[in-house]
Amino acid sequence: IDQKVLRHCINLSSSYLVTDVTLNPERGISTWFTGFNRLMDIVCALHARGELELETMNIASKACSECWSIGGCWKGLEEARDCVKEVATRLKKLLDENGKTYKG
Repeated sequence: IDQKVLRHCINLSSSYLVTDVTLNPERGISTWFTGFNRLMDIVCALHARGELELETMNIASKACSECWSIGGCWKGLEEARDCVKEVATRLKKLLDENGKTYKG
């Protein structure tokens, strides 16, 4: 897996959140979360194989932060915070024993 491409896709998560909800108010968060969650499935699989790069983990963490902020600032996107919390919980399990660093 080309992690540079993966990072690019993850980096677009917050833009897709806004776009998906704008284009489809009824199901936008659901479709966005499906894609975001699948990207994180790849991150977790790379970690399990010992291939996850630090930069990819950093981008995933940044994407969670951005999506969390958007979920709190944009009307109608509050539900996105629950989705981000679910993904962030999965990512947190990948951290070192101290719970603060990744391969530190």
